[in-house]
Amino acid sequence: MLTTQSGLAVVCLVLLWTEAQGFKVLWAGRSNTHQNITTAAILQTTAQACKGLASVEGRDFTLPPGPLTAETLALACSSSGSVRTFQSAISQINKRNARVDIRHVFNAEYHFDNEMFVVGRKLITDGMNSVKSSTKQGNFETARQTLGGILHTLQDFYSHSNWIELNNQVPHFDLIRADVPDIGPVADKDTPTCQNCVGADCRNNILENIIRDKKLTSGYFGLVPFFSKKPKGKCSHGGGFDRTSSQEPVGGINKDSLDSSHGYLHIQAAEVAGAATRELLQDIRGAAGDRDFLRMMGISTNGSSVLCFVIDTTGSMSDDIDAVRKVTSFIIDSKKGTAVQPSAYILVPFNDPEFGPLMRTTDPEKFKAQINALTAAGGGDFPEMCLSGLQLALTGAPPSSEIFVFTDAPPKDLDLLGTVTALIERTKSVVTFMLTGSLGFRRRRSSVQGQNSRMAASDSQVYLDLAQTSGGQAIQTTKTDLPRATSIIVDSSSSSLVTILQAVRNPGRADNFSFTVDDSVRNLTAYFTGRSLSFTITSPSGLSQSSVEVNGSLGTIQTVGNFYTLRMDSQVGLWEISVSSTVSYTLKVIGQSTIDFLFDFVEVALEPHPSYAVLQSRPQAGGNGTLLVSVTGSDSVRLTEVALVEASGSGEVNGTVESVGSRDYLVTVNTIPAGEFVVRLKGESTSTATRAAQNIFQRQSSTRLRTSTIVVTALAEGFLEPGTPFSIPFTVTTNDTAGSLTIRASNDRGFSSSFPSTLALVTGGANGTVNLTAPPNTPSGTDVTLTIEAESPGATNTNYALLRLSVVSKVTDVNRPVCEEISVKANCSEDCSLSTWELSANLTDGNGTGIERVTLRRATEPSTPPP
Repeated sequence: MLTTQSGLAVVCLVLLWTEAQGFKVLWAGRSNTHQNITTAAILQTTAQACKGLASVEGRDFTLPPGPLTAETLALACSSSGSVRTFQSAISQINKRNARVDIRHVFNAEYHFDNEMFVVGRKLITDGMNSVKSSTKQGNFETARQTLGGILHTLQDFYSHSNWIELNNQVPHFDLIRADVPDIGPVADKDTPTCQNCVGADCRNNILENIIRDKKLTSGYFGLVPFFSKKPKGKCSHGGGFDRTSSQEPVGGINKDSLDSSHGYLHIQAAEVAGAATRELLQDIRGAAGDRDFLRMMGISTNGSSVLCFVIDTTGSMSDDIDAVRKVTSFIIDSKKGTAVQPSAYILVPFNDPEFGPLMRTTDPEKFKAQINALTAAGGGDFPEMCLSGLQLALTGAPPSSEIFVFTDAPPKDLDLLGTVTALIERTKSVVTFMLTGSLGFRRRRSSVQGQNSRMAASDSQVYLDLAQTSGGQAIQTTKTDLPRATSIIVDSSSSSLVTILQAVRNPGRADNFSFTVDDSVRNLTAYFTGRSLSFTITSPSGLSQSSVEVNGSLGTIQTVGNFYTLRMDSQVGLWEISVSSTVSYTLKVIGQSTIDFLFDFVEVALEPHPSYAVLQSRPQAGGNGTLLVSVTGSDSVRLTEVALVEASGSGEVNGTVESVGSRDYLVTVNTIPAGEFVVRLKGESTSTATRAAQNIFQRQSSTRLRTSTIVVTALAEGFLEPGTPFSIPFTVTTNDTAGSLTIRASNDRGFSSSFPSTLALVTGGANGTVNLTAPPNTPSGTDVTLTIEAESPGATNTNYALLRLSVVSKVTDVNRPVCEEISVKANCSEDCSLSTWELSANLTDGNGTGIERVTLRRATEPSTPPP
């Protein structure tokens, strides 16, 4: 049982412990951080992968002059539309890297503390196997999460051990090799390794015989006064909060920052850690191949958008399926082979009681064939398994995807509503529902049993709520008019879509809205949904157009059912919209722009070594909050304002914005809005000499967020092994009165699971466990998304913990293949790029699992480039 009081004690320990956890994460001054070490290595390795792929495809590849950035590299990779997804991938890896300092503060092996070299290396090699397996299965988000964690541990080796003090200037390559039995001589537990520092000078505190014999050691760390001990004669980590550093031998050896105990070696440690990071990434690249490695990094030579359909295939849906076929063919035929071709295609059919499977491909013709193969049949009773299909799409599509659901029936699987809502909030994907027929008036076509039904307003309310939560639309139209409504799919298949303004008024009321358009915005479009809707839009130049003017001074209004579309010229400046309606309505203004943002609510450890971890649930109600905001797409913008805006009102809470390096900002708000809210930011472009009004940009999150008085935390370590039960402990706490909480746990793979259906809260908290078992035949690299929900009595409050886990088979083949050269014929003198050569070699894998891939790389590309 975890009480509120003991929970506070844990938080205090986290705030103290974080000094010991490797290179800094936030507010590092001139010191290197885990983030800049990781980002630089990703950029350099990705550049090499782009160069390799371009060579294979016969394309030129030229890096622009100056420092590498996500923008310049994406352009060089012929993937300018992937800037946001590339930056998002880097951000996700960095966030999982930083998370280690929060979630594993007491686990020495995650930081190579306490001479835990064997276990620390196993974390890295097991993690690498998981990354490779996930990438092979196309589960790139799971691969990035695991990658971020093991990079933290790898980088900490060079800061916490004496590898640098042993005069090593290159990485310890055996740290990433599972086939090597050990990593060299390590000082045993009884061998002294350090002597006292001389005052604050610790330059020579490692014993001479340890240096001479090239023995590895690392610093011990302890936090609790009087109880923290280290073996006799051992080195300490060092620092004011390391309780062992005041014990003989006094001092420390960490190189976390310039002012650390061995801070004089900080720059060298960071350089070698960077080289080690590149070496690990090159190993992953070799296993994945350049194309899949780039996809893991969010880079596609096509556009960044994903075309994702969730389609009801019951008997009455033949017209709807035909409309999907037509819009799919149009998008594929018009964009195939261009820079805006979707990077992936996803299809999830659902019926009753069947749903799925999820079909994912990068081949547009294969996707077209899958769509053409759909048939409408079955579905005897009216409700269908819509939410089950949507759950598969939300977990199978990349974050921030646009998902389109086609149905003419209410959902049967309402027990998944909380799970689907949680997935929308965490993935920030936008879900638009194409609901054929008018609410309360459309009669559903007879099913195979000849029955007739209507989708009443209450039936479709679930879809309306989910659309509003995600920032999508709930378009209600007839089957005849559905093809005209699919124009929104064409819009959404474009790259670099941004949301400038979004609002919901439920119940409806007259209101005025304003938004700012900057000079980077193209294809400005406004969407409205609602019945009996009247609106007027006014441009910065003063021109106006009302909803009754189909062809007006600002553009053409298209109306389909309850859905209005107005496409306008992207005039720079302040726009105004006036809406009048007594029924509920939605408003959304989008455009295409390179300038966008990423955000997450984070838990921050402030002192003395700041770090953060992304919340995997809703933020807590009634208190303050912190967001990590990253501006993407341009180095020439500056963030000036971040606000949490009520989703259905005009109230807002402004945050305090603080730059923490590059284009990352920590935003602190004193109070989080009690109801649903969105995140809005504003900034200035510094691309011109003046900062006039036209250089102000505005963006807004699509996803509506909410708080909760319940806190759900879960931490799953390791990987699921097929056929073996895996336990995920979780904790639920609340400041509300004692009672019983309803617990639900679901996963998108249908794996067998068990969990308590209720938890009794006696002193403000309770613990539980979810047991999850993957079938024995589950392929290695499969991922599974687990959602644990807690609901208060009367369903007045809910929260969740959402975990993405990887299934990894036990590795039995760790030995590398052998390449035996037989003969080489070459006429290469100086410039080998103009020469021909021939290699004959014998490649064998002994009794291993076989050779999966043989890759040819240019000799001019080193496996580990210099720092």
